[in-house]
Amino acid sequence: MFCLNEINIFAHGVETAEKLLGSTPHDQLLIQTSNSFVGLLLFVIGFLVFMVAFVKDKEFQSFFAKGCILIHLSMALWRVNFERRLEDLAWDWPRQVAGDILLALSWVFFLLYTWREKYD
Repeated sequence: MFCLNEINIFAHGVETAEKLLGSTPHDQLLIQTSNSFVGLLLFVIGFLVFMVAFVKDKEFQSFFAKGCILIHLSMALWRVNFERRLEDLAWDWPRQVAGDILLALSWVFFLLYTWREKYD
C-alpha cells in the first residue's frame, strides 16, 4: 500500500533495503506486523494531537506539551544509545536525532508562547 520497499531504497539504498526486508518468511511477517503497528500508532498519535488541539484548558495543554518533549528527547536518547550500533542504520541516526531534538524544541517554543500569554 505504501511502497515500503521503494521508500527504503530511497532512504537507505538498495543493499540496506534488501536487508531490512528480512531473509526468512518469518522475519518478513514480523517486519510487516511491526510496520502495521507503527502505522496504527501514528494514526492514534495524530488523532490524539487533533483532539488536544480543541481542548481549552491551558494546564492540560502544558502537561501534554511537557509529555511530548519527554517523548522526543527519550527517542533521541534511544537513537544515540542503540540505533547507532546497528551497522546498516548507523549513518542515519545523527539526522534523526537532530529531527527529534527539533521536534522537542517546537514544543518548548509552544510552552514559552503560552507562558508569555499567561504572564503578559
